[in-house]
Amino acid sequence: MFIHGFEGSWMTHPFWRSRFLLERAVDLEQLRASEVAVVVIDLARGIGPDGAAPVPPPAEPYDPAWIQDRSPEVVKIERDQARRAIAHARDVTQEIYENAGRGLPIDARLAAPVVAEITDCVARNPAMFLDMTRLKSKDEYTYLHSVSVCGLMVNLSREIGLEDGQVRAMGLAGLLHDVGKMAVPAEVLNKPGQLNDYEFEVIKQHPENGHVMLYGGNGVNQEALDVALMHHEKMDGSGYPFGLQGEAISLAARMGAICDVYDALTSDRVYKDRWTPVKSVTKMRSWTGHFDPKLLFAFFRSIGVAPTGSLLRLASGRLGVVLPEGTQGARSKIRAFYSTETRRPVPLEDIFRGLSDRALGEEDPADWGFTNWEATVRTLMEGRWAGRDV
Repeated sequence: MFIHGFEGSWMTHPFWRSRFLLERAVDLEQLRASEVAVVVIDLARGIGPDGAAPVPPPAEPYDPAWIQDRSPEVVKIERDQARRAIAHARDVTQEIYENAGRGLPIDARLAAPVVAEITDCVARNPAMFLDMTRLKSKDEYTYLHSVSVCGLMVNLSREIGLEDGQVRAMGLAGLLHDVGKMAVPAEVLNKPGQLNDYEFEVIKQHPENGHVMLYGGNGVNQEALDVALMHHEKMDGSGYPFGLQGEAISLAARMGAICDVYDALTSDRVYKDRWTPVKSVTKMRSWTGHFDPKLLFAFFRSIGVAPTGSLLRLASGRLGVVLPEGTQGARSKIRAFYSTETRRPVPLEDIFRGLSDRALGEEDPADWGFTNWEATVRTLMEGRWAGRDV
């Protein structure tokens, strides 16, 4: 059956998405054992509770992570709109941040039109908007980083099925998350080399400084306060400023931590060159205990990039492995190789941008009998699987 949504909080259900095709009996049992009281089912896209025959899925399902091809004219319009939105957002963010640095009260209402513009751009073409915000110079990092995190927060919020008001609230939180850095001396903030212990302690004060700056400001929501204060907390308690663990960190802050780190890794900094998106998500996936794993995969799905070597379940009923480079490290390429229905190999097929298939979730290789997954990945990356070549 096709799950259209759940009643109540996104975090009460056991899945990484709120809209998906439920295919496995084990997933149905998970759902029944969860705290979800009401499930909304789309009868046009799958069977109902009475077991009626399934309806084939739409020929062109909407997939926000991999945008379908558009005409050159439409692409140009979307690029121009994104460029204007980014420039406007940068100017407004700079004004808000510099006012805060001078001790003036923050008026987040100035950012509302900016967040609305960014939300519209992300809804039309998330890949284009997020790619354009990644290409920032080292000199303009501080403000454009906040614009990027705003866009990433909006994109992730849409991916996990938050309502429109919550999407905009998360976007505002992303835009304001680093305002506390205005209290950090420029020579520390922009130091090209490694920070010493004292300088790092100064940097570590920016979450609390940002919370103080935002508290009581006009139009500042709880999400903005949470993300400013807790975006450097980690799930295992090793973060700062309080060493919070797990769900003691709010949903907004857990989202903000992912978006903040991803944009930092994929941007040029005064002390390092940017990594590709593929390298960035692969590293993030390896940092066990840093991020909410459920949200982290939802984030990967939202940007169309997954860690190299991941085993993904595809909408076609196949399993696929994520290849190392994709399209120059900017988008993931998936190699489908196995049928979930027959549990047998299928001819290898490489999938780009979700045009012929789409990823539904991450799988544990051991659940499918792949006891030596690293060796299997090497074989698949060489184009060999059960005697089949690409």
